[in-house]
Amino acid sequence: MALGYVRPARPEDAGEIARIQLATWRVAYRRILPRHVLDNLDEAWLARRWTAAVQEPPSGAHRVLVAVEQAEQSYLVGFAASGPADAEALAPGEPPEALGDGVVAVTDLLVEPRWGRRGHGSRLLAASVDLWREDAAARAVAWAFDADEATRKFLTSTGWEPDGAVRALDVDDMLVPQLRLHVAVPTEPVEAD
Repeated sequence: MALGYVRPARPEDAGEIARIQLATWRVAYRRILPRHVLDNLDEAWLARRWTAAVQEPPSGAHRVLVAVEQAEQSYLVGFAASGPADAEALAPGEPPEALGDGVVAVTDLLVEPRWGRRGHGSRLLAASVDLWREDAAARAVAWAFDADEATRKFLTSTGWEPDGAVRALDVDDMLVPQLRLHVAVPTEPVEAD
């Protein structure tokens, strides 16, 4: 198992978060999203968005966490972003009150593929759950591409399950199906085996 930890993102992490996002999308989604869309993503634009997310979150419950691999040097290897569920968490035609109160939405949970299967995703998710519990969140939701078997398998292995909601993202005139997964946020910390 890798030596690593999770911490809150800092403004100076934004460039590395953008790089991780871009590298991960280009590997994990290369058969899901059109290649020219992935090729044309602007890393500097992503970095500016992550800087804003870290420096000026919409609320104290909006958080960006980073996973750090410790070796001879330390490397940022993944990140997670979440916050109170908003309109982006809803399925098409779903009324705003459909999710109810106390629901948090995961907008990103990515570990760069070359650092995968070393516990970083689990650490990011566990740290997020601890924060959601502090915020008294009752449930969490996340959208996953229907064809993204790795994300769906990871989340379902930790207790998440589809809630029946589906949507299709229009990515450059290509509809890409997604499904929403959800999980109850435990009220007490879960003991590791």
